[in-house]
Amino acid sequence: MTTTISSMAATRRKHRLAAGILFLIYFVVLFYFLFFSEKMGRTYSERAYHYNLVPLKEIARFVKYWRVLGMKAVLLNILGNVAAFLPFGFFLPVIWERTRHWYITVILSFAMSLTVETMQLVGKVGSFDVDDLLLNTIGGFVGYIIFALAKGVWERYSGTNRK
Repeated sequence: MTTTISSMAATRRKHRLAAGILFLIYFVVLFYFLFFSEKMGRTYSERAYHYNLVPLKEIARFVKYWRVLGMKAVLLNILGNVAAFLPFGFFLPVIWERTRHWYITVILSFAMSLTVETMQLVGKVGSFDVDDLLLNTIGGFVGYIIFALAKGVWERYSGTNRK
């Protein structure tokens, strides 16, 4: 019995380590796309303050003018902002047990998004957009839901009840 418990603890540590490495890689890639990627419009030629403080304004604009902007731009803006924070909501509860409550992960997703948006505003790279805060937070929540579902499936089929 003791051997089983210690092997379960070792397996749990390995999972956390792997998740931590993937989380770090995610952060590096996210940081690059948010602050340096020329494909994402992060050039130094237009260093000015850009911001939107009106909720749903940019989302409505993208939906309204999707024919002019192109479906790729609309999907990249809306779904891209959600997808960008999916890994945050998924990996955070794997690494840090205190975030295994959905509301903590949502609050931390919002805080992380607010930090990123503020850094973009201060650094004049990209724009501060309240809609991005909303979409990123939704992405973190969806990532948490995927974590919770995966954890439930793991516990059911592995025969263990992990915390």
